[in-house]
Amino acid sequence: MSDASLLWEYRPKLPQDLTMGIGIVGAGDIVRSAHLPAYRIAGFRIIGIYDTDRAKAEALARDFGIETVFESLEQLAAHPDVRIADIAVPAKYQAGVVKVLAGAGKHLLCQKPLAEKYTDARDIVNICRDAGVKAAANQQMRWAPGIQASRTAVKEGWIGEPYQGTVQVHVRTNWETWPWLTQIDTLEVMYHSIHYLDSIRYVLGRKPVSVYADGVRFPGQTSIKGETRTTLHLRYEGDMRGLVSDNHNSVTGQEDWFATFRFDGTEGVVKGTNGVLYNYPAGRADTIALYSHRLDPKGWYEPKLEGRWFPHAFIGTMGELMRAIEEDREPENSTRDNLITMQAVFAAYRSMAEGRIVTLKEIAED
Repeated sequence: MSDASLLWEYRPKLPQDLTMGIGIVGAGDIVRSAHLPAYRIAGFRIIGIYDTDRAKAEALARDFGIETVFESLEQLAAHPDVRIADIAVPAKYQAGVVKVLAGAGKHLLCQKPLAEKYTDARDIVNICRDAGVKAAANQQMRWAPGIQASRTAVKEGWIGEPYQGTVQVHVRTNWETWPWLTQIDTLEVMYHSIHYLDSIRYVLGRKPVSVYADGVRFPGQTSIKGETRTTLHLRYEGDMRGLVSDNHNSVTGQEDWFATFRFDGTEGVVKGTNGVLYNYPAGRADTIALYSHRLDPKGWYEPKLEGRWFPHAFIGTMGELMRAIEEDREPENSTRDNLITMQAVFAAYRSMAEGRIVTLKEIAED
């Protein structure tokens, strides 16, 4: 196999019908910087937007040419042209929003994390199941170009049998950009490394058995309640392992920052960078590199990737939900599938609190 024969599938796939109406719930920074730019690129049809802060919703509607600003969540739910609701609210409010929208028969793209308690996440899945609607989680890093390309490399067998997934991040994050995040006890894993837990299991294609975790703040850090640097060890059945090492407190300039991923297999390696973290939210392009014993000649193959995690990966989460609606199947990023990621998140926090290995099974059985 030559490197020319490698067909990298990493671009988000679009539905056949781009006219499915979308209603946006939430007008925060992530909607402005990622959701709406992505949907504009994809050509998705936005019917309207709702936020409890009407002025913020009106500003987004004006800037992105959205025709309708809804007076209430119930008005959005009743609109006949809204087929899908894109929920972008803090986790503690999501279950209530889901109950209203699912009850109105809307398919849902739920924000991650699904909930701040595992029982609430499970309730969201059950509400959507009972309402008969499709529901997906916005774990959009799965569609970041480098992660999706890695998924292809593993699925195609280019690195042999995968046995290790690793994400390492060393950057400085201004958490004060989102003031409400500075006041919660569960910060870094719940709202950042959740992406890495989800992406590792997505690329490896396996469910982890247990988590051992440690999380602390920067020395003397008092303005933030939750952890800002973490180490997460994922154990799978057999010899497979996962590792996340994440520090958001760099004291150096960006020339020293890094945000890397690596997947090792018995016959090769696929690795790269998450460009958005080098200059969030503008960022730079993702990179990817493959070494495979199947390549002829052997060596590193480094194709140039198009698109970025922000905003292009957001096309992937919504696009997959829309395709699932068209094909009448469960989305790859379904809320039911996301319960596994949430089990890993809550296992990590229990591990931090109790200083022990915690299985996903004990979280699921709570």
